[in-house]
Amino acid sequence: MLLVAFIYSDESGVKQRPAVIISSEVYNQHRQESIICAITSRTDRILTGDYLIRDWKGAGLLSPSVATGIIRTIKRNMIIRRLGILSKDDLSEIEKQLIISLGLTDLKV
Repeated sequence: MLLVAFIYSDESGVKQRPAVIISSEVYNQHRQESIICAITSRTDRILTGDYLIRDWKGAGLLSPSVATGIIRTIKRNMIIRRLGILSKDDLSEIEKQLIISLGLTDLKV
């Protein structure tokens, strides 16, 4: 879990918000960017691709939170600081939601 400078989808501004890196170690080692998904404390609205984080305290979050299907690529200098670590169960569930959101189960290789 990280605190990052997150650019709004309409690029109208920037807000500091928690995020989780979803790009692989190999990707991160060879690029100056990381792929992240945004975290929100708005738990009253769970949309496709979202996941309610169960161990939000262990992840370093201040309140119950949702890992959203909102994916961005950010430069590493946009990372402000580390917050905590997501549990393996929470990471696994976030991965499942990303697979559904991105249609990766339907890929024909």
